[in-house]
Amino acid sequence: MIKHLDITVKGKVQGVFYRASTKAVADQLGVRGFVKNADNGDVLIAAEADKATLEMFLDWCNEGPQDAQVTSVESNEGELKNYRNFEVVKKNHLW
Repeated sequence: MIKHLDITVKGKVQGVFYRASTKAVADQLGVRGFVKNADNGDVLIAAEADKATLEMFLDWCNEGPQDAQVTSVESNEGELKNYRNFEVVKKNHLW
């Protein structure tokens, strides 16, 4: 069964290729959704996949790419949006 998670990653997670790395891992695992930078320095992720896949994805989010220093990862279940793929959202997009 597919679930939707809204994930907030805190720490040194901007300027360390966190978004690009997240997309690579999401594509590899088959996670759909998006990742974007928040104005406060956090990284925000919407992820949809089955429970086992989301657990692996969350494990990765806690690590991040090599130069990231993740201090916390919060995740909340949300409503399924049925994303078609996984995208990196640039700053100037309005969602």
